[in-house]
This record gives sequence, C-alpha cells and structure tokens, in this order.
Amino acid sequence: MSQQPPADAPAVTPQLLRDWPLPTLDDGGSKHDRGTVLVVGGADSTPGAVLLAGLAALRVGAGRLQVATVRATAVALGVALPEAMVVGLDGGVSAADADELVGRAEGAETVVLGPGLLDSDATRALLAALLPRLTCRSLVLDAVALTALAGAPELLTGLNQVVLTPNSGELAALLEGEELEGRAASARVAQRYGAVVSTQGWVVRPDGRAWRDEAGGIGLGTSGSGDVLAGAVGGLLARGAAADQAGVWGQYLHAAAGDRLASRAGRIGFLARELLDELPQVLAMLRG
Repeated sequence: MSQQPPADAPAVTPQLLRDWPLPTLDDGGSKHDRGTVLVVGGADSTPGAVLLAGLAALRVGAGRLQVATVRATAVALGVALPEAMVVGLDGGVSAADADELVGRAEGAETVVLGPGLLDSDATRALLAALLPRLTCRSLVLDAVALTALAGAPELLTGLNQVVLTPNSGELAALLEGEELEGRAASARVAQRYGAVVSTQGWVVRPDGRAWRDEAGGIGLGTSGSGDVLAGAVGGLLARGAAADQAGVWGQYLHAAAGDRLASRAGRIGFLARELLDELPQVLAMLRG
C-alpha cells in the first residue's frame, strides 16, 4: 500500500487548479501582454534542449520567445523554431556573454537558464556573472545550471520569483551530501536556496508549504522531458503566475500530458517532443 501524502500537502487535482486559476488573458490583448521568455542554453551537441524548452513556453501561453545559444547552432535553430528570435552568442553561453544576456533579459519577464548546457564550471561562472544583474520578473534554473548552483545559494540573493526544476541527480547535488528523499529533500533545497522546487512529484516553497502531484508515470523519464517541464514553468511565469503557482501548474501540465500520451501509446516509448502538443489540450481542459 502506498503511503498517503501529508494532510498539509494536498494532491494536485484538476479541481485544485480550477480553484487557483492562472492570470486572466484578455481576448483583446497582444503577445506582449502574455509575456516574453528568454531561454538561455544549448551546446553544439544539444540544440534540441532549448528548442523543447522554448516551444513548451509558447504552448502554455507565453506570447514571445527569445533563445540565446551557441553561435554554431543558432541559424539551424532559427529555421526549426520560426516563432522565436534566436541569437548566437560569441562566448558559447559563458560568462563572456553576461553583458549581452543582461541586455536581452531586460526585455523579458522570465529567463529559463540551463537546458542543453554541458559544462558545469563554465555555467557556474556564467551564473556568478549574470544572476546578480538580472532585473527580469522571474527565473527558472534547470539541468547543468542546477549542479552549477550547488553550494552557492548566495547567487540567488535578491531574486524573488525563482523556480528550480531538478531531476534526481541535480537534486542530490543541491542537497550537498544530505541523504533526504521526497518532500524532505525538496523542502531542504527550497529553504536553502530561497526558491520554489518542482521535482519528482513534489512542489515545495521556501517556507515549506508543499503540493503532491500524483499524475504522470515512467514514460516521463525520457530524454528532453525535463526541458519541456522547465519551459512550461517559464511560460506560466511569463504569463504572470507566481513561482509556486507556476511550479504546481507546470508540473501538473507536464505530467498530465504524459498521461494522455500513455493512454494512446503505452507507458513508455513516447517522445518529449510529443508532450508539447498535449500541453494546450490539458490547459483547455482546465480552462487555463
């Protein structure tokens, strides 16, 4: 028999989300009203990560997308992602690009940083050069940006709407050797880094308030799935959701998209890219 979640950590259900609606989008509004997301990441061998994250942000309703990535893949990404402004960075997504990224982030509500990055040391230097200068409303850190953040919570000082989306390995890095699991692990990281943590069926705020997401299955453990989650959270933040709401809604949309695919294709074997088309369908079901 599975253990029931604590009473103070409600299960995320469609009704809970309907009772906690996303910021209203007026039919007469423009793409600017729905917010701009800047996705920063990628490497020569991982251009798909920023593509998945960027498309996920658009699929949950963000109005504008910019992608900053390595110059070698920028043109190909621009063709594959015609909805976005794609910029090739001379420094290869490193600390040398901090000035340009600060300027581009000034025009964005949300920055999603990390998908597709591979070098933890270079990313740590980028975080140190960039994060203290960010003026955007909100930030999502994912993938190697999380292992680069480990042990340096001071890098997030002054940033109020931050969501971390670690997988199990990245969560372990952020725990710095502490052997915790489940809610306790997410709560420790959330408190230590002053950020909302959305991972492994849990969403936890820095003050310890938690939600349990029981949707989703093993099929979500596939290459690129985490990039979709990070992008979805970023898109919801750009629309005006607070960090905890974006974490809860984003994790549910991601998991429910996986459930929809599993019902048609089986528990495993569907692709992360296929989650993208399901996200607006789940939103429509929830009237989000």
